[in-house]
Amino acid sequence: MLLRHGRTADNRDGRFQGQLDTPLDDLGREQARTAARALALAEPCALLTSGLSRAHDTARALGEAFGLEPQVDPRLAELDLGSWQGLTAVEAAQQFPAEHAAWRAGEDVRRGTGETYREAGERAAACLGEHLAAVPPGRTLVAVTHGGTARAALGVLLELPPPSWGRLVALGNCCWSVLVEADIGWRLEVHNASVAPVPLAASRPL
Repeated sequence: MLLRHGRTADNRDGRFQGQLDTPLDDLGREQARTAARALALAEPCALLTSGLSRAHDTARALGEAFGLEPQVDPRLAELDLGSWQGLTAVEAAQQFPAEHAAWRAGEDVRRGTGETYREAGERAAACLGEHLAAVPPGRTLVAVTHGGTARAALGVLLELPPPSWGRLVALGNCCWSVLVEADIGWRLEVHNASVAPVPLAASRPL
């Protein structure tokens, strides 16, 4: 399972966070507790998390429900968005018009001298592969990460062509995807699931 962290004030305000270490807000903490109760039914045997506090604090709520200690792996961090971090989409368009236009057109550009989606997806997929090697067959690993990194990791694991990754809706706060290993490789069985309906604003492209 790939789970996006709970809501932050920057999520609420529509700001690109990237690798800024913004904390959960009150709603985000409640989302984490609610998701933890639901996902505990899957009886996960391993719990990974990005080291950024919004993901780590979400993972701690899950860990209490699962009876597991979250393992931090920095490869699950959000994309580094460089100079875009802290900006709204309007501000990014004003300050970086060429980059913003290319990104909106679906190009995997290096926003604000940061990372590409492919780079983030490859590091996250490598992280998951290493940790899954220690998971017994038929058991579940939960990785708490971020919207952009989750979508990029899905693109890599599902072997989708990068230009098509934008067709995967970005996970809403405390929403999850489920991948199951099959004979043909990874199969996406659930995407953007949550305990409660996801507001449309949570599905803005990342």
